[in-house]
Amino acid sequence: MALTGKLTKKLVENLGAGRHGDGGGLYLVVDPSGARRWIVRVVVKGQKNVKGAPLRTDFGLGGADVVTLNQARERALEYRRMAKQGLNPRFNASREIPTFEEVARQVHIDRMPTWKNDKHEAQWINTLRDYAFPKIGRMPVDAIGQPEVLMCLSPIWTEKHETARRLAQRLKVVLDVAKSKGFRSGENPVSAIGDAKVLPKVKAKPKHHKAMRWQDVPAFYADLTARDAMAAKALQFTCLTGSRTGEVLGMEWSEVDTDARLWTCPAERMKGGEVHRVPLTDETLAIIEPLKAMKSEYVFEGQKRNKPLSNMAMLMLLRRMEFEGVTVHGFRSTFRDWASEVANVPREVAEMSLAHKVGSDVERAYARSDLLEKRRLLMERWSAFVSGAEGKVVKVAFPLNAGEGK
Repeated sequence: MALTGKLTKKLVENLGAGRHGDGGGLYLVVDPSGARRWIVRVVVKGQKNVKGAPLRTDFGLGGADVVTLNQARERALEYRRMAKQGLNPRFNASREIPTFEEVARQVHIDRMPTWKNDKHEAQWINTLRDYAFPKIGRMPVDAIGQPEVLMCLSPIWTEKHETARRLAQRLKVVLDVAKSKGFRSGENPVSAIGDAKVLPKVKAKPKHHKAMRWQDVPAFYADLTARDAMAAKALQFTCLTGSRTGEVLGMEWSEVDTDARLWTCPAERMKGGEVHRVPLTDETLAIIEPLKAMKSEYVFEGQKRNKPLSNMAMLMLLRRMEFEGVTVHGFRSTFRDWASEVANVPREVAEMSLAHKVGSDVERAYARSDLLEKRRLLMERWSAFVSGAEGKVVKVAFPLNAGEGK
């Protein structure tokens, strides 16, 4: 005979935030975030709480996305039967608890639409695969506490601190999700370890990308212009715009407005998660306009049709040119040094040209302009310097007030 109650499948999927009873002590709990989980409230016969009252306890039965309404009713019935016999379900119920690896891989799948690129997606799960799964992957997710977390973090905490820090963040996310689905209870052990400062304090040493001196850029750029490879053209464009490798390689023609002399890089491809407008100069337009003839989706097409250039292509070109001590990302630092030492522009203009956030949250809320026209003047001067056409550009003195003109 089928179990029945007040809830239906449709209600389970659509009810708003709150605790919704099905009857017999079974409840659907809907969090403000939309997460849905089952709990059952039972009174254990003959057992008292610390105040001497009958022992009434709530037990999680799992998330509503993995435990159906009928399954929740069956488990609730099992818990009530044990409670009537004086057995505490916490110690006597047989629950299907997933392993840590099972939950982690599901979290990875659920978050796929949010990754900025394939590299970030792979890094997220690979960190857990390399440092967590071999030690706690097969453990039930509700059995993982501080000792198990430390077993993953301690061996790499000082030697690979940045990796360990990211691993801790990902462990915390997996355990938080497991709790939201009813598979765990209590404090997240990763948070407890951090609050108690169990692990030693590690002073991170900043790693700077190796950069070319700005004085050497014109000669380097002249060498690049003599090369026909797509990697050379992409590197020219990267150098002139001060953009990141991924932003340039993912650049699509739909983002380019040649009439407005503007490239608009979408938020999902930006490190800061905000749309960034890049002014295009005569030199940058001269690089990309001939590439339209390829009729590709991407501006800098790779070896495969309608696929972008490899993210290693520009670095490998630098090595072939025997610039071993320079990175592609380092040209951003080169541009920044030139902007300060030669162009003498206000800090806000230089930083915004690199898509860096300037000022506090409050300051950014009021300073809504991205200083496009001032950045355009700066990029024209930089482009002229790099390409050897500096004498053709009028040097504009930037005012102390970096705000846009009214």
